[in-house]
Amino acid sequence: MDAIDVIRAKRDGHALSNEQIDWVIDAYTRGAIAEEQMSSLAMAILLNGMSRAEIGRWTAAMIASGERMDFSSLSRPTTDKHSTGGVGDKITLPLAPVVAACGAAVPQLSGRGLGHTGGTLDKLESIPGWRASLSNAEMLDVLESTGAVICAAGSGLAPADRKLYALRDVTGTVESIPLIASSIMSKKIAEGTGALVLDVKVGSGAFMKTVEDARELAETMVAIGTDHGVRTVALLTAMDRPLGRAVGNAVEVAESVEVLAGGGPEDVVELTVRLAREMLDAAGITGKDPADALRDGSAMDVWRRMVAAQGGDPDAPLPQAAETHTITAPSSGVLTRLDAFAVGVAAWRLGAGRARKEDPVSAGAGVICHARPGDKVTEGQPLLTLHADDPARFDRALESLEGGYEIGTTAPDLLPLIIDRLS
Repeated sequence: MDAIDVIRAKRDGHALSNEQIDWVIDAYTRGAIAEEQMSSLAMAILLNGMSRAEIGRWTAAMIASGERMDFSSLSRPTTDKHSTGGVGDKITLPLAPVVAACGAAVPQLSGRGLGHTGGTLDKLESIPGWRASLSNAEMLDVLESTGAVICAAGSGLAPADRKLYALRDVTGTVESIPLIASSIMSKKIAEGTGALVLDVKVGSGAFMKTVEDARELAETMVAIGTDHGVRTVALLTAMDRPLGRAVGNAVEVAESVEVLAGGGPEDVVELTVRLAREMLDAAGITGKDPADALRDGSAMDVWRRMVAAQGGDPDAPLPQAAETHTITAPSSGVLTRLDAFAVGVAAWRLGAGRARKEDPVSAGAGVICHARPGDKVTEGQPLLTLHADDPARFDRALESLEGGYEIGTTAPDLLPLIIDRLS
């Protein structure tokens, strides 16, 4: 085959054949297709879309580019969750132990943050000694002994996606729903989980800004999972405001531990419990209530064992930033808006995130939100506290927050935390 013919076919709005898709993914992974040719094809896909059959075959070809994990030796059924990313989204940290405490095995392969969205591995690496990189044998051992593992995906898992994702990031094709969906699902299916729950974020702090776009992405991913024999459910959830009160790395770990101890912000607890119920149902586990696992301490027990099994010290003090700066309410009233994107960019500029994959992050940097949209505030009370190791970072973070919050007289019209469910 020839790359030019494949590009022209998609450019002209035709569906790609199975043979064309298999060839182009294999050839690109081997380096037989030039970067500029694959970027041209990615742009044609963004502009003209793909059918369900094309997306399914594209996903299968990316899975076939590497290894597939096998958890059939485990004594528990496996179930996993994937979030499309947001601001303050630390849900994986309490969720995996909660679901494990109820009898499932949770093989959570996670990633690092880029831009305004946080990364689960960056958060966990603020725990002294904790390590993200595990061999497949180590991953299985932690899963069998604790019921949950949160770690980095190995290099052998869907290598075609890793290469294509890097290309999309620099060619303006990240937003293509067929490419987003196949990227996420190729890794999750190759991971080998038996069931999958998707948390598709909607709002300013998410990649999908509208409910309509988020629903299209969710429907596409559910279809891919179904076509590949993985029971898949998706929830559309709000990301027009930060999730919880902590945005950063160590600060989000601390908030997650509060949730595991039976406290924490209501929205974090609600979403954790709802996703846990979906994961258990998808895995066929009944008679266990995740809310009980938070109340009786069993989820906390799993957390401590899981952290320790990956080299971390669950009792060690978490890193703290050297400097803080507090923003106070300019007037009294109701906090009508706290924009998730603005807060996420502020945390990024404080050092909690990265602009490039190779950039380091600060464990202690981040933002604490003292008030949530709908809360009454009084003039002079703290609204946000910024944490940074270098005080020179505060000015740029404050710039990103200009216009990012508003105080009015009436309660705001917010998206519901859980907008819809698709299966």
